Amino acid sequence: MRKKIHKNIRFRLIQTGLQMTGFCLSVLHTDLAIATEPAFNCKKVAEGSIEALVCHDAELAALDRQLATVFKQAAKLASNEHPPVLKAEQRGWIKGRNDCWKSPDNRQCVKDAYLQRISELQARYQLVVGTGPIVFVCNANPADQVTVSFFQSELPTLIAERGDSVSLMYQQPSASGTRYQGRNETFWEHQGEAMITWGFDAPEMHCRHTD
Repeated sequence: MRKKIHKNIRFRLIQTGLQMTGFCLSVLHTDLAIATEPAFNCKKVAEGSIEALVCHDAELAALDRQLATVFKQAAKLASNEHPPVLKAEQRGWIKGRNDCWKSPDNRQCVKDAYLQRISELQARYQLVVGTGPIVFVCNANPADQVTVSFFQSELPTLIAERGDSVSLMYQQPSASGTRYQGRNETFWEHQGEAMITWGFDAPEMHCRHTD
């Protein structure tokens, strides 16, 4: 009789253990699925779209989650901006990312878009460590100054100001010195001197930072 009771208890313990193992595996599977998905709902995207590409690519999905986190941080700091432009800019960025279907290498295009947007928000809203501002005097004219702040963003960036103009630039590969490229501006620093162009087809300026 005792042996039968012991067998029943042992059987129930094993059964309970198997049920708990199944439950834990189910939870683990759910957690892993969430960890590899982007911040948006993949069930609502069209197959063959750029969003579907992000859903099926672990690295791109991770970048989407990172951008969502950075955007929330920036949105808190942008709550008092007038006019409020952050959300409108993000909608424009999403449209630009989705236009990567036109690129011959659409995956690289999407990856670059994420890295640049993450870096832009990190720099603009100072979400990462920065150095500066550093003032550069150009063409030996004290009235012609460019103020530069460097940021340790996902892609190293700088924000340069000249008068009422502001330019965000991303670090580029360089054989010597440190080079940054913006939309129509460039910054190249080498051996204590900076070569700056400001505007499309503008002449190069020779600049030195002030002490």
